[in-house]
Amino acid sequence: MVNLNSSRKFQRRRENFICRNCGASVQGNGYTNHCPVCLWSRHVDINPGDRRAACRGMMEPIGAEIKAQKYIIIHRCRQCGHEKKNKVAENDNPAVLSSLF
Repeated sequence: MVNLNSSRKFQRRRENFICRNCGASVQGNGYTNHCPVCLWSRHVDINPGDRRAACRGMMEPIGAEIKAQKYIIIHRCRQCGHEKKNKVAENDNPAVLSSLF
């Protein structure tokens, strides 16, 4: 039996990847969850870092918001419609980010 409580905590994964949207080579730092060039992501996690989502669809950045003085990107999966909010990273493309507001 799977312990659902243990799957809820953040699992840091240092993974490099090629963005499936724009082709950028991304160096992951263990907290990277989207491409810093185009801000697209993939639907791979149920909880951060667990890689348990079966969907694997592309997550389009559809908007942004400011919460507690921090910028947040809103992603929607193009395959299943799941929405997820992710913190903006320091190296995210400011032009693409500003277009989301």
